Order: sequence, then C-alpha cells, then structure tokens
Amino acid sequence: MDEKVPTNNIIETEIPMGTVHPAALEPYRVRFFVEDEIIQEAEITIGVNHRGIERIMEGLPVQKANSLTEKICGICSNSHIWNSCRTAETGLGIEIPQRGVYIRVIMGELERLHSHFLYLAHGCEVLAHETFSMRIFYLREIIMELLAMVGGNRVQYGCSVLGGVRPRCDLDVNKLQRIKDDMDKVEEELTKFADRFTSDPIVISRITGVGIIPQKQAIKLAVTGPSLRATGVARDLRTTMFEYDDFDYNIVTQPDGDVKSNLMVRVLESFESIKIIRQAIANIPEGKVVNHDWEMFDTEINESYIEVPRGTLYHSYGLESGRVRHCVIRTPSMSNIGAMQYAAIGNHITDGQLCIVQCDPCFTCSDRAIEIIRR
Repeated sequence: MDEKVPTNNIIETEIPMGTVHPAALEPYRVRFFVEDEIIQEAEITIGVNHRGIERIMEGLPVQKANSLTEKICGICSNSHIWNSCRTAETGLGIEIPQRGVYIRVIMGELERLHSHFLYLAHGCEVLAHETFSMRIFYLREIIMELLAMVGGNRVQYGCSVLGGVRPRCDLDVNKLQRIKDDMDKVEEELTKFADRFTSDPIVISRITGVGIIPQKQAIKLAVTGPSLRATGVARDLRTTMFEYDDFDYNIVTQPDGDVKSNLMVRVLESFESIKIIRQAIANIPEGKVVNHDWEMFDTEINESYIEVPRGTLYHSYGLESGRVRHCVIRTPSMSNIGAMQYAAIGNHITDGQLCIVQCDPCFTCSDRAIEIIRR
C-alpha cells in the first residue's frame, strides 16, 4: 500500500472524541478531520492522567520505588515492577535463582494473556459484538483468578522484588496443578472462540482492510510489539531476554497490518503464552525464589528493556545511597501513538475509533513526555 500523505487542503469539518467517550476505556482526546465522512487527518492528545510517577520515584529507596511502578498501569503492573527490579539487578549484578526466574516468566505470560483478552474483548465491544466480548471476558476471568492466587491481588501482585520473587508468590504443587488445569480450559475455549470468530462473515468483512499500517510505515514510526508483528515484522524482545532462554515458542506475525491482523496476532500469541506456561510448570526448578546475598552500592544509570503485552517497555535509573536517581520510563503505547493516528487516515469516520483501538493503546501509563532537542 502506498504511504498516506496528508492533504494540504483546509479541512473544515472536525469531529472531536473525548476526553471521555463510551468507545474509549480511558480519557484521551482524538480530533478527526473529515471530508465526505472520510478521515483526512487524526490527532491524539494525552495528558489527562499525568501523575508524575518518575518525579515521585526520585530519591525514594529503590525497594519502595520498585513497588510504586506497579501503580503506573493497572493492566501491566507486573511488567513494570519486573522491569524496575531488573534495572537495579543489572546495575548491582544480582543473580536471580532459577526458580524465581521461572515464576517471573509464568506471571509475565499470565499477564500477557489477561491483557490480550482485554484487548480482544474491547475490540469486540467497539465492533458492537457483545456476545464475543462477553465470551472473552469470561476467559479473562480465569486468568485474573490465577493471578490473584499467586499474588494475592487481582491487579497489583507485588511478585517481583530485588533478587527474585516474594516467598509468598512461590508455587507449591497444588498451585502448579491448578495453573496447568486452567491452561487446558483456556486453550479449549480460546480455540472455540477463534474458530467462531474467524468464520463469522460479518465480523471478518468489518475488520479486513481497515486501518492498514504498511510494514515500511510501521518501521518508520517505530511501532512496537504485536502491532509491529501484525505488519509482518518478526521482532519480539523475548528472544533477547535471558529469562526465556529455556523456552520454546514461536514469534507470531500476520501480513496485512490491518485490524484483522492485529486481532489475530493477539489470539495466536495467547496460544504461545499457554505453551510457555506449560513448559515452565513442567520444568520449574527446585530451590529458593529470591537471592538476598548482595550488597547495595552506587551505580551509573542502568537500562532494561523487556517485551510486555503491548511491546517494548523501557526503564532506566541510577542508584545513589540506595535511592533512585534520574528515572525514565517509556511505555509501548507512547511509541505506537503515531501509528494510531496514521491508521485512521483514509478510513470512514465510523471506523476511526476502531483504527486507534487496534494498536491496544494504554494512554494512562503513557502520560509523560520527553522533549528531544536535536542540535
């Protein structure tokens, strides 16, 4: 597909959506500029939920700062505390016990499942297909109960700590068996959903060829995560993470970069997450889950990148007397905003919100800004 070039004509019709809108899960503002009901330009503005998390983290003891990162996002809270701990562990050279690594992977993949299921359910809601939406929310509930079983909470689990995972998050035989049984149940129901979803002619016609992001444009816009893989680029940061060295899984891609490809990537990646969790349960090593044998010292700024449900998550900070300095956090949705705006151009106004939602935005955890001045 040719690159979409914004028109130079003055567009007089603007349709604003938000900051609060029933088709959006969180507050943000979209301005669609339309001619004859076709979107010619789109502009997304965030900032409503700015909380200054990084500023609050400045000067906090690193353990408290790590816990605070869970508050950045209610969907990928585990990803934030995992990556925040990982940043300090890199700087301090802390070795994580292998059992702790496996539990972090299990929690990471459970979080990926619940995030992808939320995405699919929300997507079906925007498509006005309530039945499909409720079926996925039912599956997601199974995952939420598992996360609560391990972490003691449905949203913020407090699993990762410096050196591994909290002892209360260790998995005994009964918990491992329950996760194994529930993965069988989720896989069976997800297979039925995928078969029904892909054989529905109305749904497929509604999402095929809508909101296309060409591969070349996705790379140019620095799109990350499943939205990038939906354009055919096989890039997944888990392949570079030592935590996933023991696991066999496939990188899922789709060819078209449209809404259908984005939905299908999340469905197929969910099966890969189930596969990883089963391997982790079958091979989880014995031993301790956290390493307390390390010393605190001052470090330069350390960086950590991990693959989370929406793409690449970046954390960086330095340590001074055990306290956090110069903290920066970049979430995947920040990288994908340009693609959301681009995807809407050329589509009917009724598909505008669908084109944005296909990139799985989480604007609340993206409410921060970095100005880069090139000299």
